[in-house]
Amino acid sequence: MTALPESITNAIDTLCRQFDAPFFVYDLDRFEQHIKQLAKADVKLWYAVKANPLSKVIQVLANNGFNFDVASVGELNQVLAQGVAPERILNTGPAKSPKQLSYFLQQGVRTYVVESIGQLNDLNALAAEVDFTPQVLLRVQLRWDEEDGRHNPLGGCAVTPFGMSAEDWLAIDLDELKGVEVKGLHIFQWGNVLSAQRLSELWQAMSEPLNGLADKLGLDYQVLDLGGGLGIAYDDESQALDWRDVETALAQAKSKTYARSLWMELGRYAIGQFGYYVCPVVEQKHNSGQHQLIMAGGVNHLMRPAIAGQAFPATLKRQSDAALIEQAVYGPLCTGLDKLGVFDLPADIGANDHLIFSQCGAYGFTESMPFFLCHTLPGEAVVYQGQIEVLREAQDASSWLR
Repeated sequence: MTALPESITNAIDTLCRQFDAPFFVYDLDRFEQHIKQLAKADVKLWYAVKANPLSKVIQVLANNGFNFDVASVGELNQVLAQGVAPERILNTGPAKSPKQLSYFLQQGVRTYVVESIGQLNDLNALAAEVDFTPQVLLRVQLRWDEEDGRHNPLGGCAVTPFGMSAEDWLAIDLDELKGVEVKGLHIFQWGNVLSAQRLSELWQAMSEPLNGLADKLGLDYQVLDLGGGLGIAYDDESQALDWRDVETALAQAKSKTYARSLWMELGRYAIGQFGYYVCPVVEQKHNSGQHQLIMAGGVNHLMRPAIAGQAFPATLKRQSDAALIEQAVYGPLCTGLDKLGVFDLPADIGANDHLIFSQCGAYGFTESMPFFLCHTLPGEAVVYQGQIEVLREAQDASSWLR
């Protein structure tokens, strides 16, 4: 694993003295350097708030020109609370009730990805409530027989609730939609892709069926939103995705689509590599030939290993000269699913040591199951402009149990 930046090492030392519990810390200085490079691309960028809705993350993104993809009322309110104008917000997500759509409209949100004809008709009718014309992208779900999407959270080529097929969208008549402006299409079916070549192949393969749909609908095809799906490496064997190669893939996609501009929604690729989860070790034990570490936190704070079957990288906080041995790392929950991975770690790990899990900036705490067994909620802190700021102290169950 790549050595931690000195600023983060020092922050973790400080925070370990402050927190008697697991915590997350985010390196917003390196994060800001990273997104400044992304913002130079010839594509409109939206940050997928689901990846990490922390206030300071949103503020840094907003100050660097990013727009925001929100999928719930909670995410919307969090973004608005950071002073972001509603014109910079895109509403996504498969479940948009008329009540939610009305709330978004009343807050001034102009742009929507609709996932069904029902959503489109609801938004068209509700547009009478406001003095602007909502802009709409139709989410399209395409299928290719050669890809098995069962293990892809976004479905790949499997049928999912995200959007509708091109054939199903042909049931609409754009001339009948007087309240909204349909300005393009949205397509997003693959997650954590690490190959720019694969991204290019997928995006170019999408172009022909999407161009055909636009033609058949008589659509003024202004925008193609490619979603996200750009991955980060969770192990030393995987090659990190180079943004320059992504830009080349985007240019190739642009040459194939009839759409006049491209949009993307970045989440994991924006923030994922700049977060760390620091967790105390409760004990090491030997069980049926397996060396096991029992931790103060597990999938109640980091759910991804149970969902994706892939661990976050882990290392011991302190230096050790002990031999490395294979150790299975488990959390505190009463379920065998609470396993954070198997790692080669020093043999002398014991109580009061800490493991540091990296690449935890996206799909960390807010994707987890924090309330099961009523364990302590982790703290959250940031390092920004050289300063450590604690945004949430660790909280015991009395803070939320009623």
